[in-house]
Amino acid sequence: MADFTSFSALRAACLDLPGGSAAASAAVARREATLTKPPGSLGRLEELAGWLAHWQGRAPPRLDTIDILVFAGNHGVTKRGVSAYPAEVTAQMVANFTAGGAAINQLAQTAGAKLRVIPLELDQPTADFTQQSALTEQEFLSAVAAGYKTVTPGCDLLCLGEMGIGNTTAAAAIAAALFGGGGARWAGRGTGLDEDGLLRKREAIDHALTRHAAMLHDPLALAAALGGRELAAILGAVLAARQQRVPVVLDGFVCTAAVAPLMKLRADTLAHTLAAHVSAEAGHRLLLGELGLRPLLDLDMRLGEASGAALAVLILRAALACHTGMATFAEAGVSDKPDDEVTSAAVS
Repeated sequence: MADFTSFSALRAACLDLPGGSAAASAAVARREATLTKPPGSLGRLEELAGWLAHWQGRAPPRLDTIDILVFAGNHGVTKRGVSAYPAEVTAQMVANFTAGGAAINQLAQTAGAKLRVIPLELDQPTADFTQQSALTEQEFLSAVAAGYKTVTPGCDLLCLGEMGIGNTTAAAAIAAALFGGGGARWAGRGTGLDEDGLLRKREAIDHALTRHAAMLHDPLALAAALGGRELAAILGAVLAARQQRVPVVLDGFVCTAAVAPLMKLRADTLAHTLAAHVSAEAGHRLLLGELGLRPLLDLDMRLGEASGAALAVLILRAALACHTGMATFAEAGVSDKPDDEVTSAAVS
């Protein structure tokens, strides 16, 4: 289902979500306990294998088909001088993605993933959210549906990212509206703002929070009023992935802010997602903390375009390789428990 006719219909879909497979993750845990290593010695790699199995519903899990989706949109708030780059850079970067010249092209190839770039009405920026809602209800629902429909049934893993000049302003505004603190808490330098630009960005966010204060009780209405088409599409893709039991890797600050309204609607909505990394963009670490998401990597990245998510795939492949390729104690002829007598003698 992707034909959301109203906020109410979308809200109902966000609240009606399937769980994962406890049997699959339990099977992974049982195998992990037999592998030639001390229990828990591979740390989060063991956890990641179980997470994949839980949401794929099979043990062992697979990473044969990995999709990276990068959604692109433009933002009317850029007229406020909140970005170091002009809005036309969004379309120029989409062309760069198509030509294979961006960082994400190289990282997707390295990760063995299929990259798809989805531009969303780049010739029609959102409205300036300091003056009115960035998107109308129908514009927002259309973008959510566009993201929802991009998720391939049977995909083993979905990685999400974005491109959109001005979208860190939208992300910071959504975070501020959902968790409080205003522009001073959430606004960062984005693509490289100077002090005056950072001040304009904070002021734009605070102005928007005042203008849209009546919507603070409604996460979806806030996402429409303060967000953008690419953020709405990410929300739709995450919702579709949950309904199809596809595990998701989230990229940076913008991607995380895009799905934050889902957690406000239902606390476990993001259980099938993994935070790829904590970016250098101000506010991302705070937002991950608010959402209870533990980042996998911390590399001071702030590029966006699913670059961190693509890197996380390499860690997930390593986790799967260890889980499926290691020998068990029995297979290797290795004792799985320390000899009591030898241990006692060594201690004495």
